[in-house]
Amino acid sequence: LALMSAMKFSALACLCSELRLELTLCCGQSFRWQETGPNEWTGVVKGRMITLCRLDDKNLQYCVHNSTDGENLNDKEFLNDYFRLHENLLALCADWSKRDENFAKKAESFTGIRILRQEPLETLFAFICSSNNNITRISGMVEKLCATYGNKLGHYKDKDYFSFPPLEALAVEGVEQTLRGLGFGYRAGYIHKTAKLLLSKRSKGWLESLADLPYLEAHSALLELTGVGAKVADCVCLMALDKLEAVPVDTHVWQIAVRDYGFKSIFKGKTLTNKAYKQVGKLNPFWCIYGTIYTLQGTCCL
Repeated sequence: LALMSAMKFSALACLCSELRLELTLCCGQSFRWQETGPNEWTGVVKGRMITLCRLDDKNLQYCVHNSTDGENLNDKEFLNDYFRLHENLLALCADWSKRDENFAKKAESFTGIRILRQEPLETLFAFICSSNNNITRISGMVEKLCATYGNKLGHYKDKDYFSFPPLEALAVEGVEQTLRGLGFGYRAGYIHKTAKLLLSKRSKGWLESLADLPYLEAHSALLELTGVGAKVADCVCLMALDKLEAVPVDTHVWQIAVRDYGFKSIFKGKTLTNKAYKQVGKLNPFWCIYGTIYTLQGTCCL
């Protein structure tokens, strides 16, 4: 309590029904947030070390410890943009419920879960780490990546917080060997090769510029990168490039398609083929109204 009282918190008007931190920050779209107290989370977003907490149902409290992002947005504008708070989640869920009876049955479970607007470079490498992995291990890998190659931003409650590494730091020789030693396995090679490719064969800002392309073109361009398959490309499109029609198909979405929408497997085996992946994404036009359905369904395990 003494530590929090010494910190300068500001209020951001935001109903609990529009944003629940415990669901939004740990559902597998961002891997930088740590629960640092009751209803309190601390993490790094685009170079800003931030602590968030909720003391009532109408306001979010926030404290920015340190910032190296260089953006002109003030903290309140920054958080509104990051959480996409200009979008009325309750209204969207009401609309989706009218369009889809399966969604309507579980709509109350979705209250306050939002898609974040994240930084493309960090999102790309975080989801490269997600291959055959779980949220806990992915979070650990991203933290190791930042602690090894990023810059320290601050210290809070016995933990150091670091910025995400610049592309140049991940492209130097020796990165793959270092990351393998840290337990990244084959993903170490993916990270190093993709960093080198982006640095040497793509123009500065190329990754961010994909937001200006149509979804399918952006998705296709991402598939050229090492370690990026259809699902990783869709995660980057949805969570960092504003392609809200993207539907990343994972185990949860696959199970939902089979159980609730009558999807019939067109293959035998455990691996989802490219053809099946595309069919699941197009199975219900409702899914492409807004990509949030992916996170909502995956989090709540419809």
